[in-house]
Amino acid sequence: MTTKKLPPKAIGAIGVVAMFAAWWVLSLTVFANVGVGDTKAIPSPIQVASGYAESGFQFYWRNFSVTINEAAQGYLWGCGLALLFAGLVLLVPKLEALVMQLAVITYCIPIVAIGPLVLIVLGPPPSGEPSGTAVFLAALSVFFTTVVGSLLGLKSADRSSLDVVTVYGGSKFTQLRKVRLVAALPAILTALQIAVPAAFLGAVLGEFFGKVEVGVGPAMLFAQQSLNSPRVWGLALVSGAVALIGYLVVGQLTRMAAPWAKGAEVSA
Repeated sequence: MTTKKLPPKAIGAIGVVAMFAAWWVLSLTVFANVGVGDTKAIPSPIQVASGYAESGFQFYWRNFSVTINEAAQGYLWGCGLALLFAGLVLLVPKLEALVMQLAVITYCIPIVAIGPLVLIVLGPPPSGEPSGTAVFLAALSVFFTTVVGSLLGLKSADRSSLDVVTVYGGSKFTQLRKVRLVAALPAILTALQIAVPAAFLGAVLGEFFGKVEVGVGPAMLFAQQSLNSPRVWGLALVSGAVALIGYLVVGQLTRMAAPWAKGAEVSA
């Protein structure tokens, strides 16, 4: 007797329902009396939903639009520089050690340590404007993974194809443009997909240092200080949703640009 497997979307939906059910039960039992005064540390899903209605769409749009702007700028800067350095390494192999050391340094430096220094250098942003500190930390958060993923992809090119370009008088730049980029496209796009949530997280952390008035970071900080746990949880859930949507969008672009990477059929 054969058993049919549930489709991935159904499994995902069941997992989400189970997670919310567990959250609801724990908030009413184990964590029912955990909190400060009348504020529960872990509110129920109903309380969080009521918090959404109380805050209104405008509150979330005002704060998330600024943070998404910062994350997008940091994403473009960080990934753009990472791709540039990865391509430069293929053209000038002697630079690989230097580029990798730079990437490792950016990955190992704690954000909590470098954030205040970046704020001193860039200064606080004008009222309502994106934070330069948040943009910088978002770029820093994506640089390492994009460099490593891009280099691994660019080095995965077929040697015989590279030799053909060389035999016909092609340069290293021609190899990079005609062979390596095509071979590396799946790895590069995967690295860019992974970088989306990292950029958003870097932007949120940067707002804690950037002395900004509008954004997810200050909104969450104000909610913590006022012991408004439903709003804290609401901001956290929307942040996760935004990062997930960005991740899925780039993933969809990956499947469209390089369908062979996911085993999809390429129409003739």
